[in-house]
Amino acid sequence: MKFTTASFKSAKQKGNKITMLTAYDYSTACLEDEAGVDAILVGDSLGMVMLGYENTLSVTMEDMIHHSAAVARGAKNAFVVTDMPFMSYQTSVYDAVKNAGRLIKEGYADAVKLEGGVKFAEHIRAIVDASIPVMGHIGMTPQSVNAFGGFKVQGKSIADAKQVIADAKAVQEAGAFAVVIECVPALLAKYISNELTIPVIGIGAGAGCDGQVLVYQDMLGMYSDFTPKFAKKFEDVGTSMKNGFKYYFEEVKSGRFPAAEHTFKIDDEVMEKITEE
Repeated sequence: MKFTTASFKSAKQKGNKITMLTAYDYSTACLEDEAGVDAILVGDSLGMVMLGYENTLSVTMEDMIHHSAAVARGAKNAFVVTDMPFMSYQTSVYDAVKNAGRLIKEGYADAVKLEGGVKFAEHIRAIVDASIPVMGHIGMTPQSVNAFGGFKVQGKSIADAKQVIADAKAVQEAGAFAVVIECVPALLAKYISNELTIPVIGIGAGAGCDGQVLVYQDMLGMYSDFTPKFAKKFEDVGTSMKNGFKYYFEEVKSGRFPAAEHTFKIDDEVMEKITEE
């Protein structure tokens, strides 16, 4: 059964944890969907893990639409949330609604996600008013990495913690159906989860949240440029892939691949006639 915004609400009310992972292509989306993941995030993290950028700031609307559509084709039951990239909504409320609409119409997303709390409540409200579901994102917001001076834990001081709480409440009041909280102290995230009526999805925010999200390359050991403290490696797929590539290289070089079972046959008579000519 397809996971929906109503499913998010129901899970919160029943105390059922929500599972969410990133995906950026059809085949990965199919695997996650078959595994039973509730929601798939087409994150602008694709800039780093798929395109090799230093951060997410260079990701474009075209990038997000392209990858979102691929994921949506593979997600039969999982709810697809697609990130609004840097400068696709910050410029104006009009741009926010227009670009959110593109992600739904062209990227086939079920909802959009944008970063920011109090400062972008008006943008969230306008997108929701256009009948587009919005997931918020507060705490450590990667698109603000330059303003933060790097990827740093947020909400550790009294003032900063109060700001994270205010952002969470602003996102909820603006009409978001859920909010991601990234890199904040676990007790603060748990407090916010208890305060809000919408689900809080944590990433580096402890087990007290209503659900969790991870970048799938992090939890499978496929991205070695940077490994966040909060990312647990559930399988070492990266090593398995490297071994597979190595074995392929060795067998091709030695002539062991392709073997007879990997080739197609032709009648000897046909070959005789061809070679006679």
